[in-house]
Amino acid sequence: MRLQSPSISELHAFAQAARLGSYTQAADALQVTQGAISRAIARLEEHLGFAVFERQGRRSVLTTAGRQYLDAVGPAIFTIESATQAMRRKREGRHVRLSMPPTLFSHWLIPRLPDFSARHPETVLSFAPYRRDDPITSPDIDAWVRIGSMPFPETVQADYLVGRDLVPICRPQDALSICRPQDLLRRPLLAHTNYPDNWARWFEKMGCDDPYPAPAADFELVGMLVQAVVAGMGVAVVQRCLIEDDLAAGRVAIPVHRPFQIERGYFLCQPASRPASHALQDFRDWVLAQARADQAQYAQA
Repeated sequence: MRLQSPSISELHAFAQAARLGSYTQAADALQVTQGAISRAIARLEEHLGFAVFERQGRRSVLTTAGRQYLDAVGPAIFTIESATQAMRRKREGRHVRLSMPPTLFSHWLIPRLPDFSARHPETVLSFAPYRRDDPITSPDIDAWVRIGSMPFPETVQADYLVGRDLVPICRPQDALSICRPQDLLRRPLLAHTNYPDNWARWFEKMGCDDPYPAPAADFELVGMLVQAVVAGMGVAVVQRCLIEDDLAAGRVAIPVHRPFQIERGYFLCQPASRPASHALQDFRDWVLAQARADQAQYAQA
C-alpha cells in the first residue's frame, strides 16, 4: 500500500518552524540549512495542497489550515520523538510513560515540557496512544490524564490539574461591544459537540434569565471551535487552559471576566495500589505546580 503521509523530515521541519516562527531558527534547532527547511516545507505544502505558513514581517506564521494540521499531527510527532528518545536513553527508574487527551497535550502540556526537561534532564517521558475508555490498570503506562469529576473510584489516585474554568471568547475587535452576559445573546453561539450544555450552565451562573437561542453550529475539536470564533462565525465558551496561546497571540479575547468553574476537569490518575517511581513523583510534583501557577494567574485576571 502506498503511504499517503508526508516524510518525517518534512513534519519535523514544519513543527519546528511553527514552534519558533522562523525557518532559520528551525534550521539551527534541527542542525540543517535554512534551505533544507524551506525545501521540506515546500514539499509538505505540495503534498497537502495548501499553504501552511504565511509571512508576517520577518516571521513565518501558521495559516488557519496550517494550525489545524499542526493540532492534528503535533501530538503524533512528539509521540514518535519521545518514543525514540525513550528507546535510546531509557534508564532504569527514570522513565515515565503517560496517556492523555491530545487536545490538552497539544494546547497545554507541550508548551511547558521544555521546563520539565530543563529541571529533570535525566527523565525520559513517552506518551502512549490515547484511548478514552482504557482502564487505569495497564502495567505499561505509569499515569493517565483523564477528563472527569470527583470522586474517582477508590482504586484510583486522582489529582486535579486544569480544565474547570470556563470562559466566553470572541474576536478581539468584538470585545468592546460585549460588556454583559446578555450582550452575547446578540451573537451566534458556537458549541462543543461533546458538551452542548456549557452555554446553559454559563448563562445560569451569570444570572442571565433571558432565553437564549440554540447554538448556530457545534464542533468536535476545541481547535476547530476557536478557529470558527477567529473567522467571525460567532462566540464560544471554552476551557481557559486550552486557549492560552490564542489569547497571548491576540487571536481571541475574553469579553466578560467573571469566574465560573464546572466540576469536570482534567485529572492526573494512577492506580492507588501502585507505588509511584521517583521519576513519576518528579513529574507529578512538576505538573501540579504548573497547574497551581495557572490557577493563580486566572485568579488575578
